[in-house]
Amino acid sequence: MKLASFEADGAVRVGAVLGDAVVPLQPALDAARAAAGQAPERLPETMVGLLAAGEAALVAAGRALAFAARPENAALRRPLAEVALRAPLLPGKVIGVGRNYADHAKEVGGPALAAPRLFLKPTSSVCGPGALVRIPPGVTKPDWEVELGVVIGRTAWQVGEGTALDHVAGYTVLNDVSAREFQFDQPLPMTSFAKGLDGFCPLGPWLVTAEEVGEPWQLGLRCWLNEELVQEGNTRDLIFSVAGLIAYVSRYMALQPGDVIATGTPAGSGHFRSPPRYLRPGDRLRLEVERVGVLEHGIG
Repeated sequence: MKLASFEADGAVRVGAVLGDAVVPLQPALDAARAAAGQAPERLPETMVGLLAAGEAALVAAGRALAFAARPENAALRRPLAEVALRAPLLPGKVIGVGRNYADHAKEVGGPALAAPRLFLKPTSSVCGPGALVRIPPGVTKPDWEVELGVVIGRTAWQVGEGTALDHVAGYTVLNDVSAREFQFDQPLPMTSFAKGLDGFCPLGPWLVTAEEVGEPWQLGLRCWLNEELVQEGNTRDLIFSVAGLIAYVSRYMALQPGDVIATGTPAGSGHFRSPPRYLRPGDRLRLEVERVGVLEHGIG
């Protein structure tokens, strides 16, 4: 399933994308259960709540989607053009991973990493598809990074690599916007601050469940800046795999439903170009992860 959070009629709802339409899950589930002569069943009203409710809630969501997909149930679907997609979820925490693609690690320089290099992005940095990311007046080196976002579906605490993917709900597209002056122009790098400013974590356009994406070993990533292809990579080049990242982080902190791991970016972000290139008001970004989706947003 492609699970989405969308705003319509003054409220944000949880739905599932079906072609060029979105299915509000609760009304579709109500209709499906009524048609089967079953008692009503309530789904959580947020994406994080839906994930935390476990497999039974996702099964119910799938049942609602299947019922709405029937030709005679078109009234249960809303055209995507008539709603506003929001970030698919507001994570409890976003854990970023630096220098996790071989080509990006090479362009950044420094010693090879023996363990993942981690930082945090706050919930206040999250925004959704179509958002206008406003660069604070004092920031002069804003940069882009297309990334695969891994969404946790059930609590992971001290799990091994062999079972780590069992804790994944699905995947989304993420732009790890970064104010490079706080990373590289300070006596002591302030990576989490550089990457945690308001709106610096565009996320979306939806959450694609793990069984639909399949194994995350070979997913292409691309980023266009104003129609120019500026990044292209593949998750086969990750230094620390998705499973390895979940296992490593869960040694030290519990990953909860709705948490997101931003797995790193391939080469091609602006700071490491010659000459460097930074985002400016009016820029448009298009970020794609194979089998997951395309996230578009602007810079203000």
